Amino acid sequence: MDARPQMMLTGVVLDAPDARDLAAFYQRLLGWSATQDEEDWVTLAAPGGGAGLSFQTEKLYVRPVWPARPGEPQMSSHLDIRVDDLRDACAHAERAGATLAAYQPQEHVRVYLDPAGHPFCLYVG
Repeated sequence: MDARPQMMLTGVVLDAPDARDLAAFYQRLLGWSATQDEEDWVTLAAPGGGAGLSFQTEKLYVRPVWPARPGEPQMSSHLDIRVDDLRDACAHAERAGATLAAYQPQEHVRVYLDPAGHPFCLYVG
């Protein structure tokens, strides 16, 4: 018998020096709408439902380094974003404010950094 309580992942939270600035980037990138918008907390909802994406202002935020290097703040997670056309998605991400990472470990995946330095991957699925 499974005694595990019912649980559902409802979102992922990214720390940032300014929650609203980073949320605005992801609104441009994904086209999602804000369901909560406070000075230090913004939540975006996926139009089809599922887990959302929230942003929290962290005054002591330190930009992660990717790929990891000894003694530097390391990425602890990243977002994977499936796209229909990698070339078009890359151009859109750059117009939205993303930066192509210098290191690209896979030929058919593009790693980008959001304005706060969080890595995310674009891939054709």
